[in-house]
Amino acid sequence: MPRYLDPKSDLVFKKIFGQHPNLLKDFLNAILPLPHDCVIESLTYLQPETVPDLPAFKNSIVDVRCLDNHGRYFIVEMQLQWTSDFMKRMLFNTATTYARQLKKGDDYEFLSPVYGVALLDATFSKDQEWFHHYRMTNANDGSKSLEDIQLVLIELPNFKPTSITAKKSTVLWLRFLKEINEKTVIVDPSLLEVDSIKEALSLLEISSYSEAELLAYDKSWDAVSSERTLLSGRYKEGKAEGRAEERAEMVCSLHQLGISIEQIATAAKLSHEEVQKMLEK
Repeated sequence: MPRYLDPKSDLVFKKIFGQHPNLLKDFLNAILPLPHDCVIESLTYLQPETVPDLPAFKNSIVDVRCLDNHGRYFIVEMQLQWTSDFMKRMLFNTATTYARQLKKGDDYEFLSPVYGVALLDATFSKDQEWFHHYRMTNANDGSKSLEDIQLVLIELPNFKPTSITAKKSTVLWLRFLKEINEKTVIVDPSLLEVDSIKEALSLLEISSYSEAELLAYDKSWDAVSSERTLLSGRYKEGKAEGRAEERAEMVCSLHQLGISIEQIATAAKLSHEEVQKMLEK
């Protein structure tokens, strides 16, 4: 019985989608919100970004530029962890691709729409939605929009195939990304019904990786784990600091209303000294 690696890891995702453009095209045509008469026809793999030697900047996996049969460009990125500047970077990369279509002297009418697409193994929204589609709309009339620059973000942790209506290939590819990992013992037969997914599954088998690749695989997940722990610690620290600031503001407001320090200390469950320090700042 074969054992598998997680397709979301840097090394494995690149082996599947970075070395097999036929799989990437099938995958993208399944998950992208393309009109029924559109299909990805060509792919261009982009050069890796020059990033600092820090875990928080290392988890962008595959950057690729695609062109469909209607002349629209797609910038696709796989990201394991959401960061506060991710959306800005996505918008910058997409807008840059849009601007670089024109050569000196070209007319603006030749500009094609550009879509930035990101797959995230993390959540950033509170609404539990897995599919996020952004575009520029009129502030007073949402039915009026500018279509040339759009962003699509997919949150894999929020993806629930039983609660959505989507084409079969979309569901199966996203299940492939979300469900298959080192703990997988039996693969759902429905995933094997699609030839491209069956081929991708064969590329996940541990037996097809060298010892050096498996070591790199483990190290990549260690880096992701360290980053998530770091970000979680920063988030908790931020929440604690926020609560402390709110409490200090409350103490000052109560004192300005003429309430005594003793009464404030009792209400806020603080010592007399703690209240006094807050008022002195």
